[in-house]
Amino acid sequence: MALVNIPRLDLLHYTEGSIDQRKQFVQDIGKAFNETGFVTIANHGLSEELIAELYQTVKAFFDLPQETKDKYEFPELAGQRGYTTKGREKAKDSKTPDLKEFWQRGQTIVGEDYSKTDFPDNPSVDELPRFDIVTGEIYKKLENAGRNLLKAIATYLELEENYFEKHVINGNSILRAIHYFPIEQPEALAPDAVRAGAHEDINLITLLIGASADGLEVLTKDGEWFPIKAKGEDIVVNVGDMLQRLTNNKLKSTTHRVVNPPIELMKTSRYSVPFFLHPKSQMSLASLDSCIDTAHPKAYEDYTAGQYLDERLREIGLKM
Repeated sequence: MALVNIPRLDLLHYTEGSIDQRKQFVQDIGKAFNETGFVTIANHGLSEELIAELYQTVKAFFDLPQETKDKYEFPELAGQRGYTTKGREKAKDSKTPDLKEFWQRGQTIVGEDYSKTDFPDNPSVDELPRFDIVTGEIYKKLENAGRNLLKAIATYLELEENYFEKHVINGNSILRAIHYFPIEQPEALAPDAVRAGAHEDINLITLLIGASADGLEVLTKDGEWFPIKAKGEDIVVNVGDMLQRLTNNKLKSTTHRVVNPPIELMKTSRYSVPFFLHPKSQMSLASLDSCIDTAHPKAYEDYTAGQYLDERLREIGLKM
């Protein structure tokens, strides 16, 4: 199996470190995002206690009766708020839905006028008072970590450190709680049915709190699948397609998937909570001039983040 550079970086080295530590962090994250598009991050601001409560609360929601969960599904919102049931979402080029159900929490706008068409309210889960409190706290802490990581990325790209700030403060970021449900009859599954088909993320960067079980794999340059195993307290961070477009493929949005467990674990659940850091819909994803040259001609049409998100939501079956 090919060796893969997925370094473990300490975010405090960037936010509170010496000049040399900050420079080293910038170079390390840039190198990894040039090569595999993945890093693991320590000291991200989430306590082990908060993460533990998050997973307890998420499990409690998915343990609710199906008819209770169904009342929190709003198809007109294309899965961007509330619950999405089994069989809805698929990978971009797949015909078979992923083996999962999920909940999405969006932005709470502060200090700006906004349209509820663009930023619908987050539904409250009446049966679980702590659910909204805990997911809201996780949302803000991962958003803060993500903003610091984008500052390091901007520095690596030789942009002004706060380049992304005006685009991501009150941006369209999403916290998704996923339940990969038990597979009771594995022999009845379609041959290509998996927990999450091979895909790339849509957004700028994704921050993933360590999942409750193994299964995440990335596709290497050699065409081999490599398992990602973060330490339990770390988060995994990867580049999304929006950042890849913006950097004209300098930073890599790497294909990844969640495979089915071994047959003896098929009847167990897996829980995962990624934070998809999105900019405001008006942000231009036109490739940066500094990332275009004769060896790297412009690879993409000019899109806004909103246009690109709309296109991708249709491709994965969440928007009609």
